[in-house]
Amino acid sequence: MYLPCITTSLIDHAISGVPSVLASLTKGGLNAATRSLAIEYAKTGIRANAVAPGIIKSPMHAPETHEALGALHPVGHMGEMRDIVDAMLYLDSAPFVTGEILHVDGGQSAGH
Repeated sequence: MYLPCITTSLIDHAISGVPSVLASLTKGGLNAATRSLAIEYAKTGIRANAVAPGIIKSPMHAPETHEALGALHPVGHMGEMRDIVDAMLYLDSAPFVTGEILHVDGGQSAGH
Protein backbone atom coordinates (compact mmCIF):
# COMPACT_ATOMS: atom_id res chain seq x y z
CA MET A 1 0.00 0.00 0.00
CA TYR A 2 1.13 3.53 -0.72
CA LEU A 3 0.11 6.77 1.06
CA PRO A 4 0.86 9.81 -1.17
CA CYS A 5 0.83 13.42 0.00
CA ILE A 6 1.30 16.87 -1.55
CA THR A 7 3.20 19.50 0.45
CA THR A 8 5.27 22.51 -0.67
CA SER A 9 8.91 23.50 -1.02
CA LEU A 10 8.17 26.68 0.94
CA ILE A 11 8.46 24.58 4.12
CA ASP A 12 12.20 24.23 3.72
CA HIS A 13 12.98 27.50 1.95
CA ALA A 14 10.68 30.46 2.46
CA ILE A 15 10.77 33.24 -0.13
CA SER A 16 10.89 36.86 0.97
CA GLY A 17 7.68 38.61 0.00
CA VAL A 18 5.71 35.36 -0.38
CA PRO A 19 3.31 34.91 2.54
CA SER A 20 3.77 31.30 3.63
CA VAL A 21 3.11 30.93 7.36
CA LEU A 22 -0.17 29.06 6.82
CA ALA A 23 1.51 26.71 4.34
CA SER A 24 4.36 26.19 6.79
CA LEU A 25 1.94 25.26 9.57
CA THR A 26 -0.19 22.88 7.53
CA LYS A 27 2.20 21.42 4.97
CA GLY A 28 5.05 21.25 7.48
CA GLY A 29 2.82 19.02 9.59
CA LEU A 30 2.21 16.83 6.53
CA ASN A 31 5.97 16.51 5.97
CA ALA A 32 6.44 15.37 9.56
CA ALA A 33 3.48 13.00 9.37
CA THR A 34 4.80 11.51 6.12
CA ARG A 35 8.13 10.68 7.72
CA SER A 36 6.51 9.33 10.88
CA LEU A 37 4.05 7.16 8.98
CA ALA A 38 6.88 5.82 6.82
CA ILE A 39 8.75 4.60 9.91
CA GLU A 40 5.69 3.37 11.81
CA TYR A 41 4.38 1.27 8.91
CA ALA A 42 7.53 0.29 7.01
CA LYS A 43 7.53 -3.30 8.27
CA THR A 44 3.91 -3.78 7.21
CA GLY A 45 4.65 -2.87 3.59
CA ILE A 46 2.87 0.47 3.76
CA ARG A 47 4.91 3.32 2.30
CA ALA A 48 4.39 7.06 2.82
CA ASN A 49 5.95 9.73 0.60
CA ALA A 50 5.21 13.31 -0.40
CA VAL A 51 5.77 15.56 -3.38
CA ALA A 52 6.74 19.15 -2.57
CA PRO A 53 6.01 21.31 -5.63
CA GLY A 54 7.36 24.72 -6.40
CA ILE A 55 5.14 27.13 -8.30
CA ILE A 56 3.25 25.21 -10.97
CA LYS A 57 1.37 26.61 -13.97
CA SER A 58 -2.30 26.29 -13.13
CA PRO A 59 -5.49 28.34 -13.31
CA MET A 60 -4.50 29.66 -9.87
CA HIS A 61 -1.82 31.84 -11.51
CA ALA A 62 -2.78 34.35 -14.19
CA PRO A 63 -0.66 34.01 -17.35
CA GLU A 64 0.68 37.56 -16.94
CA THR A 65 2.32 36.48 -13.64
CA HIS A 66 4.14 33.44 -15.09
CA GLU A 67 7.37 35.25 -15.94
CA ALA A 68 7.73 36.79 -12.46
CA LEU A 69 6.75 33.56 -10.72
CA GLY A 70 9.11 31.54 -12.89
CA ALA A 71 11.97 33.82 -11.87
CA LEU A 72 11.55 32.58 -8.28
CA HIS A 73 12.96 29.20 -9.37
CA PRO A 74 16.66 28.71 -10.16
CA VAL A 75 15.72 27.07 -13.49
CA GLY A 76 13.95 30.32 -14.44
CA HIS A 77 10.48 29.01 -15.22
CA MET A 78 7.41 27.55 -13.56
CA GLY A 79 6.75 23.85 -13.44
CA GLU A 80 4.03 22.04 -15.34
CA MET A 81 1.31 19.86 -13.83
CA ARG A 82 2.89 16.91 -15.68
CA ASP A 83 6.01 17.36 -13.52
CA ILE A 84 3.94 16.65 -10.40
CA VAL A 85 2.12 13.72 -12.02
CA ASP A 86 5.45 12.18 -13.05
CA ALA A 87 6.83 12.55 -9.52
CA MET A 88 3.75 10.93 -8.02
CA LEU A 89 3.93 8.06 -10.51
CA TYR A 90 7.62 7.56 -9.72
CA LEU A 91 6.97 7.37 -5.97
CA ASP A 92 4.05 5.01 -6.54
CA SER A 93 6.28 2.66 -8.56
CA ALA A 94 9.32 2.78 -6.25
CA PRO A 95 8.84 0.04 -3.62
CA PHE A 96 12.11 0.81 -1.81
CA VAL A 97 11.30 4.51 -1.30
CA THR A 98 9.47 5.58 1.83
CA GLY A 99 9.60 8.67 4.02
CA GLU A 100 10.71 10.76 1.05
CA ILE A 101 9.76 14.40 0.50
CA LEU A 102 10.45 14.74 -3.25
CA HIS A 103 11.00 18.36 -4.23
CA VAL A 104 9.69 19.14 -7.69
CA ASP A 105 10.50 22.82 -7.61
CA GLY A 106 13.01 23.80 -10.26
CA GLY A 107 15.84 23.85 -7.72
CA GLN A 108 14.07 26.11 -5.21
CA SER A 109 14.80 23.73 -2.33
CA ALA A 110 18.51 23.76 -3.19
CA GLY A 111 18.68 27.50 -2.52
CA HIS A 112 19.03 30.70 -4.50
